[in-house]
Amino acid sequence: MEKEERFRKAEFAALVGVVGNIFLALVKGIIGYIANSRALIADAAHSGSDVAGSFAVYIGLKAAKRPPDEDHPYGHGKAESIAAIIVAVLLLLVGFEIGLSSAKALFQEIEAPGTLAMYAAIVSIILKEAMFRYKYSLGKKIKSDALIVNAYEHRSDVYSSIAVLAGIGGAIIGQNFGIYWLVYADPVAGLLVAILILKMAIKLGYESIHNTLDHVLHEEDTHTYRKIIEDVPGVLNIDEFFAREHGHYLIIDLKLGVDPDISVEEGHQIGKEVKKRLLEDKDVQDVLVHINPYEPKGSQWYD
Repeated sequence: MEKEERFRKAEFAALVGVVGNIFLALVKGIIGYIANSRALIADAAHSGSDVAGSFAVYIGLKAAKRPPDEDHPYGHGKAESIAAIIVAVLLLLVGFEIGLSSAKALFQEIEAPGTLAMYAAIVSIILKEAMFRYKYSLGKKIKSDALIVNAYEHRSDVYSSIAVLAGIGGAIIGQNFGIYWLVYADPVAGLLVAILILKMAIKLGYESIHNTLDHVLHEEDTHTYRKIIEDVPGVLNIDEFFAREHGHYLIIDLKLGVDPDISVEEGHQIGKEVKKRLLEDKDVQDVLVHINPYEPKGSQWYD
């Protein structure tokens, strides 16, 4: 997929998230207030944080597609991972706020919410699951950390809306059948939403930070690239190989062993051919090649 096309699709998906979350936050917030559902209001706050999250992803994608410059010779690919970290932090803050609000409600006298709240939760479940499937599939296809993290935000909303639906339904049943303690199912659902949000925030934050800290591919994931290098005439050994994930693309650093008796120019041409073949892979952004004199086992070359 061409880079321009990749970013166009990713930016559109991020904007879909912004619009969808604004709609759900308003609907759930208004209906939650009218129907007196703390769980639905908490879920509205969750969707509200997703608006900021989707916007952060959009800004990150905009930054990531900028070409390399003097200050950023390796490009701006990590902007997506940074946006993903921002989303995770927002989720963490919202989770704490929802948990605190719901916990306080457990020590207050409350009434069951209206049935209208149940319909809002059902609509939220359907829309959020559709948004998750769309963004996750696209994120995997174009290898966008930020989009995948944002997709899981929508999935966490699905789980939270299911908990909200159960809490609202339980509270209504409790009030209608005189089971007073069951009325508190609504704020309990709010607490469950908070726990789900916090768990998701920690998981996604850890993964995004891991990707930002110059994570290299494991050896089992580099066989294809090693085979490309070994097929280049003149390469006698791969002394070192590091493929760094830089956002959605790779930067490869490698040291090659070549015949010590060839000229500097010949060694340079071997390095150029290796770089050329590796750059034909759509995931490789840049290749840095260092040429060494080949040292067979049991021998040693000196400067």
